[in-house]
This record gives sequence, structure tokens and C-alpha cells, in this order.
Amino acid sequence: MIDFQPDEDQALIIETVRQFAENEIRPISRKADEAGALDTDVLARAHELGLVTNSLPESVGGGGELSAVTQALITEELAWGDLSHAVAILSPALLGIPLTLYGTPEQQAQVLPQLADSTFQPGSLAIVEPRFDFDPLTPRVTAKRDGDGFVIDGRKCFVPWIDGASPLLVVAASEAGLILLLVPRGSDGLRAEPEKNMGLLALPTVELHFESVRVPAANAVGGEAGADVQQLVNRGRVAQAAAAVGVARASFEVARDYAKERETFGVPIAMQQSIAFKIADMLTEIDGARLLAWEAAWLLDQGRDATREAVLAHRKAQQVVLDVADGAVQVYGGHGYTREYLPEMHLRNGRGFSSFEALCLV
Repeated sequence: MIDFQPDEDQALIIETVRQFAENEIRPISRKADEAGALDTDVLARAHELGLVTNSLPESVGGGGELSAVTQALITEELAWGDLSHAVAILSPALLGIPLTLYGTPEQQAQVLPQLADSTFQPGSLAIVEPRFDFDPLTPRVTAKRDGDGFVIDGRKCFVPWIDGASPLLVVAASEAGLILLLVPRGSDGLRAEPEKNMGLLALPTVELHFESVRVPAANAVGGEAGADVQQLVNRGRVAQAAAAVGVARASFEVARDYAKERETFGVPIAMQQSIAFKIADMLTEIDGARLLAWEAAWLLDQGRDATREAVLAHRKAQQVVLDVADGAVQVYGGHGYTREYLPEMHLRNGRGFSSFEALCLV
């Protein structure tokens, strides 16, 4: 049975992350967006909270508490503060969760201790490809077996590329099916081109070009057993649904508060039926999207197939965040279009959810 009440530990985590997002992330979100750069001090302080390291195995210095539901709760609160910093703070999970679930003991020992260390170590996962008919389960990036290794060719895009991360994980098609490979950043034939996106301006992302990039066979995650890419896609979609809910909730709250303060003809605009109904609809849709994300996350924690629920949660949340952010811009009127207020940034950031795949994981 699904329980919609966070347990005592989860409630404490929510409150801790919410306070961090309110006091540390939200105040610098606009400045970071304008500067096109992350606040590295915020990343370091967030790392001290153990938001990712707690989900890593105890054997490598983590907490051994991998829970999709808990990670979804954390993701929503961080994204409420700022989506760019939320993705950056959670980026170690892009390496950590796949290796925790599927990595060989040697791969885990090689990479995971760095993520559990006291110093923030970002991660990267390359799934999305720059084509209109992209499907995460049918990549055109290829990994051909050549002797005692693989040769990778093709392109990936929307890859988080924060300074200090190495190696990255790449989803590719091999003769035996889908494969997940560890690829060092400095590999010969690997070229990264910075992207200029509509939103997430503070988060550096790149388009990766693989031109006969060679990696040893030992870099195939999971070895002969491989990795369940569908599971990772599901976890990415649940994480993005939770993040979209966080951005939508932020838009709803600033619109609600503005409507209570802004007066026309001597009364708050929140008293106008059209505004009141719009705000009520925002909250209804946000709560619905959140429940879909929680259901999918709960199924993941139960070890059950969550493919259908992850798709539904992702599709619902990406539509809700657009509708709510656009509604917030409308509530603000002419002010909503200016860069002095948050709704326009929420709208730009929210638009990207229809293009992202596994920008973060639960």
C-alpha cells in the first residue's frame, strides 16, 4: 500500500533541504542565472548535507540508503530553490546511482569513494541525442567491440558538464544491445561543445562528439551482466517529474503571494475570480503531478516495473510546470515578462523538461 505521509526521517530531510533551498539557493538564483555560472560555495555546502552520499553504499563511505522516494522529495525542494543548482547539486548521482545499482566491485571501488568524499565531485550522464526522433532506448551513438575494448562514435547533447567531473557515463548501442560505458573526460577523440540554452543558464551543458573514442572492456558498467538502461531512464523521468513539481511550486507560490499584495481598485487582485480560479487550478495540477511522481518512485523502491508510471509522471509534470509558470507570468501582468521577477526564469527553465532525459536521477 502506498503511504502518502513521509516518515519521520523523510520529514526531517524535507525540512532541512527546504531551509537550505530558501536560505542558500533562492537568494543567489537570479544572480547565477544572469552571470551564467553556478555558485560553487553553495554546491560545497549542499554536499555537506549528504544529499547524494547518503544513497551510496556503506562500503565506499556512503549511507547505504538508496530510496527513490526520498531522492524525489529532495529533488523537489532543491528545484524549488533553483533548477540549475538543483541539477548541479544532484549531479554526483548521475554516476553514483548507476554504479551503485549495476557497477562491478572494481568499478564501485574506483569511482564511488570520490563521490562520497568530503569534497564535492560532480557527475555526468550522456543519454540525449541531437535528433528529432530521439529515443533513449534506441541510441545512434555506437560502441563497437574492438579487441579488448570498445570504440565509441556519435553525438550526445544536454550533458551536464561541471568542472571537476570525471569520468562520465555514456549510453550507447553495441552488437549485444544497450551498453553503459565509463568514459574519461580527457579521452582522445572526445570533444565537448558548450551549449547555449533557453533556460538553466547557470548550468553548463555540452554537446559531446565521439570520434573513435576508445575505452577498455572493463569500462562497461556491470561487466558481462551489463546495466538496465530502462531502469535508469525510469529513474531519470521520476527525478525530472519531481524537479518540475519543484519549479511549478515555486512559480505558484510567488504568483499567489503577488496576487495577495497587488491591488487594483483598492482590493487585491487575488479577489478577482479569474485570478483566484487560475491560482486554485495551479495548486490542483501541482498536487496531481506530485502524486504521480511519488507513485512511480514508490514502485522503484519496491523493485517493481515503473516504466508506465514514470512516463505518466514525466509527461504530466512537464505540462504542469509550463502551465503554472506561464500562469504566474500572466498573474504578474507586464511585470511577469521582466527579468526582475522569478516567473520568467521559471518559464524558461520549465520549458526544458520536454527535452531532458535523465538530467538527474532518483
